[in-house]
Amino acid sequence: MTDLQYRCGWVALMGPPNAGKSTLLNSILGQKVTIVTPKPQTTRNQIVGIHTDADSQIIFMDTPGLTQVRGRLSKTMIQAVWQSLGQADIIMPVLDAHLYIRHPEFLDRDLAPVAQALASDDRPMIVVVNKVDLFSDKSRMLPLLTRLHEMWPKAEIFPVSALRRDGLVDLVALINKKLPTGVAQFPEDQISTAPMRFMTAEIIREKLFLHLRQEVPYSVAVDVENWEEDEERGQTVIHATIYVARPMHKAMVIGRAGQSIKAIGTEARKDIQTLVGGKVHLELWVKVREHWTEDAAFLRDIGMMAE
Repeated sequence: MTDLQYRCGWVALMGPPNAGKSTLLNSILGQKVTIVTPKPQTTRNQIVGIHTDADSQIIFMDTPGLTQVRGRLSKTMIQAVWQSLGQADIIMPVLDAHLYIRHPEFLDRDLAPVAQALASDDRPMIVVVNKVDLFSDKSRMLPLLTRLHEMWPKAEIFPVSALRRDGLVDLVALINKKLPTGVAQFPEDQISTAPMRFMTAEIIREKLFLHLRQEVPYSVAVDVENWEEDEERGQTVIHATIYVARPMHKAMVIGRAGQSIKAIGTEARKDIQTLVGGKVHLELWVKVREHWTEDAAFLRDIGMMAE
């Protein structure tokens, strides 16, 4: 009667940048718990999302995209991936099918950091082949699916479109079957472990990614420095600082006559109000902090490195 018992376990979402891991997690949960932008390496920390139903609780760990390690920030991001893999009951690589159909030579390059380690791992693995909505002839996937079966013979290969939610009900059912039996680890109405301040900083960073071009988003960090409940005015007052690595980046974030920072703040405030369920007064400052990506103490202060 094992199949009738409650199941609970941890699933590590991992893979190359911009494969759609965060979109997949948000779509499965039916609510936004991790930011999404068209730019790679949007996710910097391990984000935990929780899917609970009558028979199971799936605890997803969304991780930064696997990339070649450069600098302390990149190393910190890679450490978050390995930490997630270490505590996972199920390993779930997420891959961009459209990319690897067009450029099959990229597959081995992008999966090099983990392919060999995962090949010898005995835990259940589900390889999610994402973005199948971007091409109509599904037979084009056959060479990719063959290569993935060669790489991970024991894995389940599962095509989906996270953006359109195609295949996600069946994917969740497959995950449920592979979970270990056990009691739920979180309340049934909890969908994330991320603190409210962290989620607020992430929302602001998402808007920065969407508004800024080229290299600038990768040199910004957001720290929520003050959070107060103004009961008299019925609003949450939030002060946040945007850190940039160069003076020229500060000018870009602020924009001509402050237009850029105003637009970022307006869009962020709308999402934060949804997050907190009430009115929000948001104030943003921009400060230059050179070489912050190499500053371990600073990375710890803003929650991007373990203590």
